[in-house]
Amino acid sequence: MKNNGFWFGLSVAIVALMAPAVALYAQGGGRNGGGRDSGAIGNKPEPTSPVTGNAAAGKGLYYSYGCYACHGYNGETGARAFVGRWGNLSTEQTFITFLRGRANIAPVTPAQSMPNFSQASLSDKQAKDIYAYIRTFKSTAPPLKDIPTLNAIVASAEKDKR
Repeated sequence: MKNNGFWFGLSVAIVALMAPAVALYAQGGGRNGGGRDSGAIGNKPEPTSPVTGNAAAGKGLYYSYGCYACHGYNGETGARAFVGRWGNLSTEQTFITFLRGRANIAPVTPAQSMPNFSQASLSDKQAKDIYAYIRTFKSTAPPLKDIPTLNAIVASAEKDKR
């Protein structure tokens, strides 16, 4: 029975360590790229649409408007990371529409997840500059094949335990 307890404890530890990564992978979140074979989590490539804003000006605006507080300093940390899950950042126009639509549809309803940005609070030029800066963000996550501890856990889990 002691041996069974050991394997049960080991199994619980492995599941506890892998659960966040598996959940993130299943949601298509995390990093750019696709699946385990490519070495990256997620499956949404970064946008390639044209950018007309000024990234240098956008950097200052990103910090002065406090975007970093939720999105992190590189777009892949914080409570609302987006690198790898580009969503409303797929094009410059989609980004601006997202900012404006939320402010114009229900401007008196306070946002719980992100502030409303009307044209009066953030000009189109400023929004384009922020978007240009955001588009400079790249994933810094290593390929999964380059994470020794994760690979050891996966290899151990794949072994026949009978």
